[in-house]
Order: sequence, then C-alpha cells, then structure tokens
Amino acid sequence: MKSLFLALFSIAASTAVAADSLLVEAESFKDPGGWSLDTQFIEIMGSPYLLAHGLGVPVKDATTTVTFPSTGQYHVYVRTKDWVARWKAPGTPGKFQLLVDGKALGETFGTKGAEWNWQDGGTVDITKPETTLALHDLAGFDGRCDAVYFTKDAAAPPDAGEKLAQWRRTTLGLPEKPIDAGSYDLVVVGGGYGGMGAAISAARMGLKVALIQDRPVLGGNGSSEVRVWAMGGIRRGQYPNIGEIVEEFQDKAKASPGTKEEFGDDLKEKVVRAEKHISLFLNNHVIASEMTDKTHIAAVIALDTRTSERRRFEGKFFVDSTGHGTLGALSGAEYTIRETEHMGMSNMWRWDMTDSPQSFAPISWGLDLEMPDFPYPRRGHAEWFWEGGFNVHPIAGLEATRDWNLRAVFGAWNAMKNKEGKDEHANAKLEWVAYIGGTRESRQLIGDVVMTREDVEQKKPFPDGTVPTTWDIDLHYPKEQYAAKFPDNPFISKAQMDKKVDRQHGYPVPYRCFYSKNIENLFMAGRDISVTHEALGTVRVMKTGGMIGEVVGKAASICVKNQCSPRTIYERYFPELQQLLALHGAARRETVNSPITLPEGYTAPPPVVDKKGGAPGIAVASLPGLVMDDAQAKTTGKWTEGSGLPDYIGNGYRYRGPKEVGTARYEFKIDKAGVYEVRMNYSENENRASNAPVTIESAEGSKQVTVNERVKSPLPQGFISLGKFRFEPGHPAVVVIGSGSANGNVAADAVQLLPAQ
Repeated sequence: MKSLFLALFSIAASTAVAADSLLVEAESFKDPGGWSLDTQFIEIMGSPYLLAHGLGVPVKDATTTVTFPSTGQYHVYVRTKDWVARWKAPGTPGKFQLLVDGKALGETFGTKGAEWNWQDGGTVDITKPETTLALHDLAGFDGRCDAVYFTKDAAAPPDAGEKLAQWRRTTLGLPEKPIDAGSYDLVVVGGGYGGMGAAISAARMGLKVALIQDRPVLGGNGSSEVRVWAMGGIRRGQYPNIGEIVEEFQDKAKASPGTKEEFGDDLKEKVVRAEKHISLFLNNHVIASEMTDKTHIAAVIALDTRTSERRRFEGKFFVDSTGHGTLGALSGAEYTIRETEHMGMSNMWRWDMTDSPQSFAPISWGLDLEMPDFPYPRRGHAEWFWEGGFNVHPIAGLEATRDWNLRAVFGAWNAMKNKEGKDEHANAKLEWVAYIGGTRESRQLIGDVVMTREDVEQKKPFPDGTVPTTWDIDLHYPKEQYAAKFPDNPFISKAQMDKKVDRQHGYPVPYRCFYSKNIENLFMAGRDISVTHEALGTVRVMKTGGMIGEVVGKAASICVKNQCSPRTIYERYFPELQQLLALHGAARRETVNSPITLPEGYTAPPPVVDKKGGAPGIAVASLPGLVMDDAQAKTTGKWTEGSGLPDYIGNGYRYRGPKEVGTARYEFKIDKAGVYEVRMNYSENENRASNAPVTIESAEGSKQVTVNERVKSPLPQGFISLGKFRFEPGHPAVVVIGSGSANGNVAADAVQLLPAQ
C-alpha cells in the first residue's frame, strides 16, 4: 500500500517542458482568479485540482504564463470530467474554456466523461514560446480542471492509476528525493481540532513539533470552509483543566453554518504560530510513510498542493489527526471501516434575503426537487442534516458524495427560486455553499482498547479514563420522509440521540484508545480514534477531539522524555501523565527535562458551572467501586428529574410522588464473586419519604429495606449503607428503588457496590 500511494500521489502542481510537449498542472496557475483549489480527493483521483465554485455565477479566469519548447502546432488535452454524467443528468454544469493568448479553443471542456479523463481539445498553433493560458468558466457550477497537456504527438496521456502517476513524474521531471523538512520529536498530520490540540500541547511540554495540514486554513470541520460549530463540554471531570487549550482557539459561531468570520480561521493560525516549538506547514498533503520496520514510522512524505514540492518529515512519534485515518492506513495500522450504513458527509449552505429581486436561471441537472422534498432552510441556514453518502464508500466515494450533495443543494435552490417557492424567495440570494465536505465517519484506527457504546452507557470504569466525552451518542441516518424520492442515495439525515451520556461531567475516554495497537510510535487524535461506530457518536465532536489532542501531546512528551512507547505510558508512566493532565493548558517547559512554569501574570479561567449557575454534581468516575447513576437505571412509572438539592451524582436525580407507582432498577454485572457493601445516594428533604422502599437481589436471595430520606445521609457524598451482600457472576445483582408504597417522595440517584472490607 505504501508504494502504491507514493506512486499515485507523488505528482506535481507545476509546469514541465519535455521535447515537443508541455504539461501544466492547473494548481500551478500563478493567478487562480475565482477558481478554488480542491485537495480533498487526492486519494481518489490522484491530484489537487481547480474548481469553479461560483454558485451559478461564472468565476474569474485563472491565468498563467508558460514557455513552450518550440513553436508550431500542438495537440491539446485537458484532464477534466462532466461531473453530473455519472447520474446521466441532463446538462453540463461544469463547462469551461481554455484560452491560449486570449483566444478560446474550439472545444468546451468539462462536458464529456463521467470519470476523470483527458478531454481532446483539438489543435492549436503556438507562434511564440512565451504564451498566456486562461481557464474561462462558463457557468459557475463547479467545473474542474486537473491539468493541461500540449503535445506534437497526438497520443493522449494515460488516463488513471499508476501509469498516469508514473507518466506525470517522468514528464514533470520530479526529483526522486524529496526536500528534507527536518527532524521532529512529534509530527502531527491533520490540522483540525485534534491536530491543533496535540501540536500545541506537545510544544508547550517541550517537544519540537511539525503540524502538517492539507488545507490553507486550520480547524478541519470547524473551519470557515465547512462551518460545523464546535460542540462538546470541556474543562470538567477528573481533569478539569483539559480543554483550556481548546478554549484558546475554538470558534464563536452562533449557528451552524455561521459566517466565515465567526469561525476564526485567523485566530486558529495565530495561536499555533505563537508557539515557537511548532513548525506549521499549510497546503501540504501527506502521501506516504517510510517505515523502519513493520511497527515503526520513520518519516512521512507530504506533497505541497500548490508547488508540487515533496517534503520529508522525520519524527520520533506521529499523530494521525486526519479524520480519515490516512497516516495509519499508509503505515499498515490496524483499522476498521464501514463501507455502508455509516454516517455521511454534510455540505451546508446559506442564503440571505436582499432588498431587490435576485435571479437564478432554471437548471436541469440538479436533483428534481419540489419544496416538500426537503426541509425548509430556516433563517437562511441549511444545516448539518444536508448530509448524504450513507451507503457510498466513505473514502473512495467521497467525490461522488460531495457532488451528489451539490446537486441536492442546487436542486433545492431551484425549487425555491423557480418553482413553487419563487414568489416567497424572489429577493433571496444564495450566499455560500460548502464545497469542502464535513465527513463524520470513515476509518477507525485500532488501539489497545476499542471503546463501545455499552462502555459509555454503563459508565464502565477504565483506570486510564481521561478525556470527558459529554455529547450524546449521536448517530445519523437517512430521514425517511425525505428519502422517499431518492431511496438509494438520500441527502437529508436525522439524528438519533442516546441521552445516557453524562453531559455535565462526561464519560472518561480511555487513554488506550489514543494510540495504535500495532504501530508503536503512532498516536491518534480526533474522530479516527479507537471506538466502535456507535461510540463514535459521542467522541466525534470538535471540542472532544481537541481535548484528545491535548492528552496525546502531553503523552508524547513523556514518550520522548522516557524513550518509551505510548503503550508503556499506560503500563509504567500513567501517574506521570496524570500529573501533566492536572496542569493548566498554559503551563509549559522549554524541554522535556525543564521545570514547568506558567506565563507571567497568568490568571486561571473560572471553574465550569452548571446551567443553573451552581456547582456541578459529583462525577460518577470519581467514585470507587461499581457505580450506576439514575440515568442508567431502568425505570417504570412516572419519575421527575431534579437537581435542586445538593450532593447529587451526575447531572441530577429522579423522584416520584407518594401516590405514584414506579421503580428504578439498577442491574449490575458482577465479574468477581464476593461480599459487597451496597450503598445508595439521596439528598434529604422534608417532603421525602421516611420509608422509601428498596429491594436488593443477590446470590443470597431478595431482601427489602427502607430508607428515611428525610434525614441527612450518614456517609460522605450523600450515601447510606444498605448492608453487605454476596454477589456472584451469573446471579442477580440488582437494586430496586421504589418497589412499594411510601409516605413521601421517593428519590433515586446513584447506587454503589464496594468490595466489603
């Protein structure tokens, strides 16, 4: 795989002259005009390319000057495609012309072929060596150009695969050896929230860091290019200072999608560049890895997507924060991938109402939509649920998914402007459509622990729990009412939210999910960490990914300091990592052996408080033994949620009235037989029952006790002991609160099992 990727992606965005031929990569045009550089599908079609994303208005010409090897007649080929042809859609929205010294060739490009191909442009007479070229967009609807080839030999270049890659390398005269970009303690690949968190955290702990990002801006899905606002609770749980780094660069968007300015691309870059130990490489796409053996990465090779220079980054440790698990896949890391029935890719959009009529010419190639076929874009925002590709391959099918989403967006806008919505939207103007897709799920790299949905729901206590994940288990599926017209490829999603996650304190994600099981110097940060499909639903949001990066950066500093692997930290140095996780995000040291200090005049941020302004409840993860909160209990009857009384566990507690019939059933899984003390938590109040009924089911049978919830609980943190009972695997281990009548409100909060002393 490594050599194949290297062959496919070691290409140039430059101009090359060979005998009687000239190859011009579109991304090398000196003035791109209104054309955008699209790099998100290099793994699919082998190159960056220019995209005419004008929202229906032709974009400004991309121009450059080239020097031909000689004058005379040349045959012309342009690598492009008709991007709607794969669906046999009418019309050719991506059409453009090639201008040579201001004169258009007779052929219109972007009009042939469902796949990338060298479209024949006929011949042109070159009368002087120095010549200007221009890509002239005709429609503003995402025409695309990869390269232009002039040759006195009429034969077309190879079309795809390794032959095309080898031909490019030969034609462009690429050097075999990439530029030496230096040697680093940590090489971070991917500049989203996870990569930024890892790079900043590691740099502040004394590491020399390279941060490689394949786009011109940082932030990933949380950048102005995609505009998914940052979600996930920070600064809470066992390590309440994790998240302070994220807080320095997170967006301030009031909606998703918000405005470009709200996502603060400049702030993100400013925060990164302020770290003297970070070398930032924007517009560089990692195309290969070099291995010292099957378990260690020695270096990565990146392609500069503007100049075609290849750079080699040597490192002691590496972080895959690409989202797609790209570096892991290139390096032979174990991973899983759902080729169907996965979460899709969003391309959001915005429109504004103006003071005058705004025209939009009818289109034939968009999805044929009527107003009832899609949810009305409220307040001019077409939000996250404009999502497609659920059953398209999450890597190989990305370009097709993006293009299908664009057909859906423009089909909806056509319905709003030219069909039944035209009167209401006469003054509406399309403001922004994301051409960079916001992907939710692709590869999951495998670590020593694969966190599951059950781990999160049951709050399974891992000894290396670190990052608090607070987002609900949020899984996306096609929304049935809108999928009816396009059942094979729906474009509107719904979210199924499992609300058993502790949103206030968070569930501590194990550190062992953050490094590769079989590549011994590879960390992961962001949505490609070691979790199942269902568990991904809670950890995939940006702030959580950024906190994972903070943990990884600190862990990498311990690896460098102790010359050990990420796994060894768990086995031998985890207390040292815990000490670093307790630090404020602004803490720093010059080298891994230097003293840790805070900047002069530093003021710690105020602690996180709950939405009512009070102190948060007691975190489940902070309690010893087996603990289940009321959120994990199986309830019958009517229970009311509350958090007004002190000493509650998690986000609050539940209670039922004296006339209500209802139970809260706590079912424990016992792995080791023994005698356990059973405790329950409640917050006393005069309206509570003095005879709250509780039943304990154990290997000894069933026993009922009553609890006076009107008096203060005798044990710390609001607990009372219900007695000692023997529990065994395969036998009931159940506590039921409320299994009978009572003379007041019955409260149910946490139940705790502690091995008896």
